[in-house]
Amino acid sequence: MSEWTWEWTGYDPAAEQLREALCTLGNGYFATRGALPERRAGLTNYPGTYAAGCYNRLESAVAGRRLVNEDLVNLPNWLLLRFRTRRAGEAWGPWFSPDARTLVDHRHTLDLRRATLTRSFHHRNGGTGLVGVEQTRMVHMGDPHLAALRTEFTAEGWSGEIEIQSCLDGQVINGNVHRYRALDRRHVGHVRTGAREPRTIWLSCRTSSSDITVALAARTTVVADRAPVASVLRPGRQRAVHRLVVLIAPGRPVTVEKTVALHTSRDTAISDPLGEAVDRVSTAADFPTLLDSHTAAWEQLWRRAELRVPGEAGRVLRFHLFHVLQTLSPHTGDLDVGVPARGLHGEAYRGHVFWDELFVLPYLDLHFPEVSRALLNYRYRRLPRACRAAAEAGRAGAMYPWQSGSDGREETQEQHLNPRSDRWLPDHSRLQHHVGSAIAYNVWQYCEATGDTEYLHTKGAEMLLQIARFWAGLAVHDPGPDRYRIRGVVGPDEYHDGYPDAGRPGLDDNAYTNVTAAWVLARTLELMRRLPAWRREELFQRVRLRADELPRWEEVSRRLRVPFHQGVISQFEGYDDLAELDWDAYRARYGSIRRLDRILEAEDDTVNRYKASKQADVLMLGYLFSPAELRSLFQRLGYPLDDDIWRGTVDYYLRRTSHGSTLSGLVHGLVLARARRSETWQYVREALEADIADIQGGTTGEGIHLGAMAGTLDLIQRGLTGLETREDALWLDPVPLSTLSEYGFTVRYRGHWGIGIRRRGGELEISVPDSEESPVRVRLAGRAVTIAPGETYRLMLSEA
Repeated sequence: MSEWTWEWTGYDPAAEQLREALCTLGNGYFATRGALPERRAGLTNYPGTYAAGCYNRLESAVAGRRLVNEDLVNLPNWLLLRFRTRRAGEAWGPWFSPDARTLVDHRHTLDLRRATLTRSFHHRNGGTGLVGVEQTRMVHMGDPHLAALRTEFTAEGWSGEIEIQSCLDGQVINGNVHRYRALDRRHVGHVRTGAREPRTIWLSCRTSSSDITVALAARTTVVADRAPVASVLRPGRQRAVHRLVVLIAPGRPVTVEKTVALHTSRDTAISDPLGEAVDRVSTAADFPTLLDSHTAAWEQLWRRAELRVPGEAGRVLRFHLFHVLQTLSPHTGDLDVGVPARGLHGEAYRGHVFWDELFVLPYLDLHFPEVSRALLNYRYRRLPRACRAAAEAGRAGAMYPWQSGSDGREETQEQHLNPRSDRWLPDHSRLQHHVGSAIAYNVWQYCEATGDTEYLHTKGAEMLLQIARFWAGLAVHDPGPDRYRIRGVVGPDEYHDGYPDAGRPGLDDNAYTNVTAAWVLARTLELMRRLPAWRREELFQRVRLRADELPRWEEVSRRLRVPFHQGVISQFEGYDDLAELDWDAYRARYGSIRRLDRILEAEDDTVNRYKASKQADVLMLGYLFSPAELRSLFQRLGYPLDDDIWRGTVDYYLRRTSHGSTLSGLVHGLVLARARRSETWQYVREALEADIADIQGGTTGEGIHLGAMAGTLDLIQRGLTGLETREDALWLDPVPLSTLSEYGFTVRYRGHWGIGIRRRGGELEISVPDSEESPVRVRLAGRAVTIAPGETYRLMLSEA
């Protein structure tokens, strides 16, 4: 395997769904898993296709309750293509199946540079002989509505006929996640099929409640030295089939090209999805021409997202970047979609949008800011719904949901299944109100990176105001310590959703929640002071802000409580009262204890009783903020935070974290890199391997972890360089890491399309491309430099 290709050999049914997720191809508009074209969905294979933002809501009866869930819909399967062979005058052999023990030399090759998946194998049919098969597919990056599959059949030592069936299959359900099996999973109905002679079949359907029309059209052609013996289009009740019979002989390969167009009623600038799909596929170019334009589109993406890291780490980072770009491409800029936590690669988390954009947008801001802006607009369009949710809860401002889907209502389920105990349990994760701070952080960072003051002064300011207003309203003054407190929340840790034996869910004074709330209030007040008077007045009128609110915000931003114990920051009030867990005993008993919460619940215990975290909570503060900014935040709140306190806090929680989330290794890696700690590489390596090694034991087959993948890119871009965009400058504070001592990438900053940052050994190089833009201010190593377009600055680094 090269740095640009990934290979999987053999056929292992137990590993198929993992490989399918890792071999997903997409273009930001839709994606299709890397399933075998001849297989329909089952326990082994799952040919899922997902269009960004295409959700549907269903009600299910589970455990005596009625549950309503909204899911990213598995769309009709366009991949389906099967074949069988026969010698002249003989009966047809069976349809090829990889389970029939006739499979030889099976190999999948994922080419990242061209974004193609190629599959090659031999089929040994006792009735005919050996058939060589090579299949190449793409989901077109140039035209986001097109995909194509090219299959070449070669007869070895025999002559006869080959029958090919090219299908569009509308008999699909959402069946990728086994633990959702008790729920209603049939999202599409009203299936219609048809044909347009001579080569096109089509299928149209609608989602059951969101009423989204989905249309697919497939054109199947044969490239051979003689015409097909038979070509029949057969529309059916749930499937449309194009049957082809072709003569085949040694030295005369048969090539079948299947080109597909996908449209939905959510698309802009169309009249009818079905008519558009049929028209688009009818006029589409042949496979080689499509491949050329597809490759050219990817060349442009790779140029803008340049990342050079030597060795295996660089190879994995490129793989992660590939999947980020397939989910969130420039085409995403035209859509009303958020950041799906599991990409467009599977159905885990029901395709919902969580806080994962916090780990994704920092990378996109400096490479594809138009995509970042579109993702922020997804949140802005749902601001009225967030304000309505706050009002219904008796709060002011905007209360964004922990899980979001089509319209911004809270999609977090009220019950979740523990697969260890097979029990349905209350789910209190909707109390993770810190998602609002993540949105505010992303708005601020995007505007700092791009200089987009128009956005900051309009949509961004409105979101910041309403999020700040929510925090100020949620904070309650405690006259004893003269501090403001935020009660009844859940932090990023997620394990702890209440106190042991408490009658209500939620925790008090979660440190991460309170500190980030203080940051939101401080940044919003700063923005209000910077706004032109006329714009500030307009904004206040629009959100109906009272004159007495801002002084309270100022007070809350300086007086929110942060609990401490034993000289370290407490995860929340009362954390020190919890019991210590016998970590060694649980590791000896269970091996992996990443999902310690499920283990304890199956033992009729609860993780709420213990000092044990699923992932970084307090340490998330060190992920978001540089050491200097974090010290400044605590100083504003009236708390000391020196290196000894922070180092002790890091040590304390490292010993008490199970890393049950793929984000955990990522956060710990960046925090330790900033602290110049020797354990950094252990966590960086875990973050790199999280999906390719499926370290959570089966979850990646349900969709890759997009936040973790994008976060590893940001770990290089921001963690190793100390890169920050603030105060109209690029700030750099490189950290030594012997295992990643060489790297290079370009960033798009304030109108400059390719500022190069390179580290080679002990030298850091910053180059600004020639342009008409203004010089770039850079702050690093205690000095400030200004680099004009066309100039390069080099700095010798100390290993200290």
